[in-house]
Amino acid sequence: MIEILHQAPIACFIFAITLFTSIMAFSNPDWFGKMMFHPYSVYRREKVHTFITSGLIHHDYMHLAFNMISFYSFAFMLEQIIGHWQFGLLYVVSLIVSDLPSLVKHKNDWNYYSLGASGAISAVVFSFIMYAPMAMMLILPLPFQIPAIVFGVIYLVYCHFASKHARDNINHDAHLFGAFCGIGITLILNPGVAPMFIHQVSEGVRSLLH
Repeated sequence: MIEILHQAPIACFIFAITLFTSIMAFSNPDWFGKMMFHPYSVYRREKVHTFITSGLIHHDYMHLAFNMISFYSFAFMLEQIIGHWQFGLLYVVSLIVSDLPSLVKHKNDWNYYSLGASGAISAVVFSFIMYAPMAMMLILPLPFQIPAIVFGVIYLVYCHFASKHARDNINHDAHLFGAFCGIGITLILNPGVAPMFIHQVSEGVRSLLH
């Protein structure tokens, strides 16, 4: 535990505070309501803090568990790769930027609310993919592993389609723009990752063909 705190202190803090605030909010409807992202209010310069606080709460335990498992699977490794302040910057900026499409789309919809850390976690996953595109990932319910780059392509295509056609009350725009944000911030922080990414993918394709 001490070693993890030393290697990834920012990821540990985000993981702990998200678990704590989410569980507390489940039993406090008033707190829950005040922390949700409300584009109608934010567009009118009210409740601007919900850009951040909405990422610290979740709809239910299933939503929380899914996001925290995803975070745990990638965030601790990523922080060790890119550095502590870089990881914190990527997470916080992505948390905010991933909600901007919802702000524009729902700025006049009083009844629309959004919550969860999915946008920032998408950024974490796609930042990791930039560093390790050929890493093998087990994605349920598939019974076999697939390369991270393949998962990334499928994820982006699905999120793009779902953001236009789905009616499931899931903020697919946040997922999509969070992923783009993760890629963009990673390239800004470390431009050298681009040729590394291309080399790893080309080598992976070459090995499959031979």
